[in-house]
Parts: sequence; C-alpha cells; structure tokens
Amino acid sequence: MLELLQARGRIGGPELARRLEVGERTVRRYAAMLQEMGVPVESERGRYGAYSLKAGYKLPPMMFTEEEVLGLALGLMAARRLGLAGAAPAVEGALAKLERVMPETLRWRVRALETTISIAVARPAAFASSEALLTLAAAVGEQRKVYLRYRSGTSGETERKVDPYTVMHREGYWYTAGHCHLRGGLRLFRVDRISEARLLDETFERPEHLASPEAVLDAVADARSNEWSVEVLLETDTEDARWQLPPIGFSLQETEGGTLMRCSTWDLAWIARVLAGMECTFVVRRPAELIEALEQRAGELAVQARRSETN
Repeated sequence: MLELLQARGRIGGPELARRLEVGERTVRRYAAMLQEMGVPVESERGRYGAYSLKAGYKLPPMMFTEEEVLGLALGLMAARRLGLAGAAPAVEGALAKLERVMPETLRWRVRALETTISIAVARPAAFASSEALLTLAAAVGEQRKVYLRYRSGTSGETERKVDPYTVMHREGYWYTAGHCHLRGGLRLFRVDRISEARLLDETFERPEHLASPEAVLDAVADARSNEWSVEVLLETDTEDARWQLPPIGFSLQETEGGTLMRCSTWDLAWIARVLAGMECTFVVRRPAELIEALEQRAGELAVQARRSETN
C-alpha cells in the first residue's frame, strides 16, 4: 500500500482494494495501522474517497532484521523451484538488490544459503529454527564442526558434535546430514528437533563422494544399521525410481536391468506398501521375508477390492 501511495501520490479506495486484492474495509484498516505507526496517510471520505501520503513524506531506507532477510532469501530461492517462466532472472535480480544493501557479514550468510541449501518445496510438516538453519548453512560453507543439542524420537535429548555435509528440505521437513561424533558415523538430523546449534572453531574435510545432497542421502541409507537390510531390483531407470520413492532413506544405483534399491528398516510392511504403490515391476533380492510382506499386502488389497465390489 505504501509503495502504491508513493508511486501514485493519490489513489482511490476501490482501486487500492483491487490492486491489493482485499476489500475496502481492509484498506481502511491498513490506513489506520499505518497512521498508528506514524506514517502520515491522509484519507478523503465519501463514495469516491481516496488515500494519499502527506506532501513531502518519503519512506526511510528499508531496514531488515536477520530473520527477515532469511525469510526473503529462502522465499526467493524456493521460487526457483516452482517452474515458472522468467522466475530465474527475477530471483537473481531481487537477490542482487538485497545483497547490495546488506552489511558484509549478512551478505556472506545469504550467499552461504544459496550455495549450501537444497530446497524441494513442500507444505511444512514442522517449523525449524531459522537461527539453527543459518548456523548449519554457515558450518557447511566453512566446513566447521557444530555443537548440537538434539532431541530424537528414541534416545531423548543428547549433546553431539557433528560435521555437517549438507542442509536440505524434503517433504515438509528441514534436515542436516553429516558425521556424528557421538554415534561414530553418518547421521540424518531433523532441524526442528535441534534446540541449540553452535559453530565450533574446529574444521573438517568433507569426503569427495559426498559432495551433493543426493549422495549424502544415499550414504545415510546405506549406513543405517537396522534389523532388515533390503535390496530390490527396480526395472526402471534411476531418475524414474527416485521420482516414485520417498526422498529419504533409499539408496539407488544404476545397474543391468534397471535400478538397484537398497535401504535398511525395522518395518518390512512399510517397504511392502512403498513397493506396492510403484508403477514399475521389480524383483526382491533380499530378504526373503519381504516377499512374505508383499504377499500379505496383496492379500490386504484384495480384501479391500472385494469390499468395494460388495458395497
């Protein structure tokens, strides 16, 4: 509303409502809010009433908090993934304008977000701490160890030292993955479960084969030591397989005859449900118990189908 008033000088209430895609009552509320904030918005009453800024008034330069800059930068980066024609140059232009007026420290942090965060846009399933996200992005960029206070679903709250290799957004959650010194191996952490994240002075070297988020996810899937080690040949290419599978917990390798899928799990019934929903044929290599789980799932689906027929 302020930008419109500054650009036009005087603008009618109905036109403001149309441009802002709100009702005229909302426009009046916006004007009252601006007046309470000390912005001299003048209104003309009547059927053809209009709004204007007091002559000579100019907005001061915009000032953003770090939280606001993070929101703007993440929103612009997410816009790259929406598949809109012309979005890329608009995003680059807006980010360049933001960077031009930032302090050097904040400018570097936003650039760290650009180079270290992988975003797959989805409705948020949980809200992560923006402070933790900035800290982790900086740690990935500088290859510095971090101290984490982390709450897991099985072991409660623990204190950990982690070498973070990547930060990513998948299926509504923010994750970081890296070497956990407490567990002595590669681990995946949900950022919304991090109550404290702090940069440490110690640095680390990221393994060359873990340069991309996808490579890290594959390694995490291979490293998990659960009850069942699963191996299934999917008779489709790797890109199609990755599109059909959940984004977390599966390792995919192109091989003769299709794509070799590996994972570890406590729940073979869940793997059976995932495979039953796929559009490609497959061959179970191990364990044999997964075949039994698939047969059970097939029986459950047959029961549901018969229920549909009788109803």
